[in-house]
Amino acid sequence: MDPYPSSPAEASGFVEPLPSVVTVANLVYALHSLAVVIGVAGTATVVGSFLFSIPSFVAVVINYVKREDSRGTFVESHFRWQIRTFWYGLLWVSVLAMLFVTVIGIPVAFAGLGILSVWVIYRIARGWLRLRDRRPMYV
Repeated sequence: MDPYPSSPAEASGFVEPLPSVVTVANLVYALHSLAVVIGVAGTATVVGSFLFSIPSFVAVVINYVKREDSRGTFVESHFRWQIRTFWYGLLWVSVLAMLFVTVIGIPVAFAGLGILSVWVIYRIARGWLRLRDRRPMYV
């Protein structure tokens, strides 16, 4: 056994992933980033574009289809991170939508959408940076 691991993933006890698995994880981050850019540049909100645009739907489907290929590697934690970002985002948008139907909840819902937008951008950026460094995500 090599006393000097060649990567942070190897040092943490993960199996080295196939290059194609890392490429898929990069593709998913890129698709989610595209959805965010569409939300910023277009008429949609960041969260709305992240949750309801074609790039995000494609990204989540790819996550579920390729998830098995990442088992036992540091990329598995990135797939889990990406999937959870999508589903928790959808959960919080649902809660905020319920608040929006009340007059008192409208300002809270708008503030929540702003906070959720920052959270989504943070999760994508943080995950992509750790993937670039070949480090697992904490989940």
